[in-house]
Amino acid sequence: MAEEFNSVTETSQGPLLEVNRLAVDFMLHGHPVTALADVSFSVAPGETVALVGESGSGKSVTSQAIMGILPSNAVITAGEILFDNPNLGRRQDLAALDPDSDAFRQVRGGNISIVFQEPMTSLSPVHTIGDQISEALFLHRDASRAEGLALTEAMLGHVGFPDPARALHMYPFELSGGLRQRAMIAMAMICHPALLIADEPTTALDVTIQARILKLIKDLQAELGMALLLITHDLGVVANMSDRVVVMYHGHVVEAGPLQALFESPQHEYLRSLMRAVPRFDLAPGERLVPVREIHSEAGALIRKPTERVGDPKIPHLRIDNLGKTFHLRGGGLFGGQDRVLRAVDGVSFEVERGECFGLVGESGCGKTTLSKMIMRAITPDHGEITYQDGHDAIDVRALEGDELLAFRRKMQFIFQDPYSALNPRMTVFDILREPLLVHQLGDLDYQREMATELMHLVGLDPRFLNRYPHSFSGGQRQRIGIARALALQPDLIICDEPVSALDVSIQAQVLNLLKDLQQELGLTFLFISHNLAVIHYIANRIAVMCRGRIVELASRDRLFAKPLHPYTRALLEAVPHPELSQPLDFTAIADAAASDPARWPAPFTVTQNAPTEFIEVDPGHFLRVAAGVKASDLAA
Repeated sequence: MAEEFNSVTETSQGPLLEVNRLAVDFMLHGHPVTALADVSFSVAPGETVALVGESGSGKSVTSQAIMGILPSNAVITAGEILFDNPNLGRRQDLAALDPDSDAFRQVRGGNISIVFQEPMTSLSPVHTIGDQISEALFLHRDASRAEGLALTEAMLGHVGFPDPARALHMYPFELSGGLRQRAMIAMAMICHPALLIADEPTTALDVTIQARILKLIKDLQAELGMALLLITHDLGVVANMSDRVVVMYHGHVVEAGPLQALFESPQHEYLRSLMRAVPRFDLAPGERLVPVREIHSEAGALIRKPTERVGDPKIPHLRIDNLGKTFHLRGGGLFGGQDRVLRAVDGVSFEVERGECFGLVGESGCGKTTLSKMIMRAITPDHGEITYQDGHDAIDVRALEGDELLAFRRKMQFIFQDPYSALNPRMTVFDILREPLLVHQLGDLDYQREMATELMHLVGLDPRFLNRYPHSFSGGQRQRIGIARALALQPDLIICDEPVSALDVSIQAQVLNLLKDLQQELGLTFLFISHNLAVIHYIANRIAVMCRGRIVELASRDRLFAKPLHPYTRALLEAVPHPELSQPLDFTAIADAAASDPARWPAPFTVTQNAPTEFIEVDPGHFLRVAAGVKASDLAA
């Protein structure tokens, strides 16, 4: 009680949350490492404050200190966290409270809630959604189980679940990424907190789902009069959500102020650098992103140059013809007890020209990754052809077996989405880069060591790091190691599956520039998969838009972004948050999910079970999926 009394001062008219000169150290091997130093900012009632910066800047440590959930080796060494507790009518210094005390438990979840970045790791896989959300309610309110479940069901409906009663009994693995994030928001909102901390709440979500989640947060905030501390590195999200901005760098606040002032006239060089690193649709031809820290790649003597690569530029490097894959899903749980047939990829056809970057864009679940796995022979297609042009020889990829398939693997490689799970934590970087060479029996140990050294130079990493393990690298460095591994066999074509979606905007700019440089220097062909249209616009030459297993529009980058014809393409473009105040998101238009439902597209784009469609050329190089029998002249009319 004495501890609680000493941490409370008389409340006054002012901020809901005030962080003053906060400092946090992490104890590593008995030595302090500073994570936060002299951090100060405030959040007024009902206000949205954005905390902006790269990974490692101290954003999440700040939120953990406010919530009292710092790691066991972290200690608050200075400063105060003043919270105007509406239950007490007094101001509490959370920094002086024991995080395990009853007083802090009443604040945590009851008055201040948090939504984490990755809902799948934040939700228990063995408890139902209803039990997890109602648990927070029962901790802070005196309610019976029936009352708690009724309130939980109401909150699930409030955050946009299509069937809240059924969602109560579902498990996290049965939900999409967007619904899992909505469940996390429901859990945070169930006690109607005065302050919501949203820690990168939309980082891994598609642009349309992201826009709906942002609209949901804004609507709940307006309805409940709640303040929002939004932690993000996405300046497009900041421009559409915040009232004030606090910029952090290496544990310090380097600039803070009203949104308009910071976006129109940023004073600190770090904020200006972040803005230059953001992919934008108005980049001039040939203009490059400017990362906060540039990396330089250098090809060594063992890496083949473009002139050494064989191939006729007039013949497509990769041709996909009528490729399809159907999954038969057993009934139960999510599917209501009935078996279901899912057409993950439905009659997809396109060509990738030699030396180009072909972009494939669409929401999660549209079939992009399934398509890439079929091309790599990780999944067997039901029908269709995959033809790879190797010099003057056409290779039927589906017919390859045994040694022929192993030999083909050298020609086509893969860069994975998640740089953390893509690398074996028990292998050194040298072993990771050497492994493909061992599998294909290329060279002796000296050759493999020299190749690994050249690969490190190629992706802008110090070869002295070859003996380190993946845990000692940042996310961007791990992704560069993944790129180096994909280049170890010197392939001609690389499939990049969301290679920058998990990275900060500045690191994303580094990796995108590196990929463009490697393509130019090594004469590579890329199949680049992403749900980020700004990223696709920056790196791709031609783009195919995919929805529900089908390609609905295909055109050159300039043509597609200047004149999108399909309603789904237009919906994707409208959902992209621009880092400019002059182009705000239209949340009302985005809220409707009709854009992702082919049955609700207007004629002649409507797709139903009994309505056949065709892929027609409406302009040279511009293809569109429409109802059978519709001609290009009909669209022009």
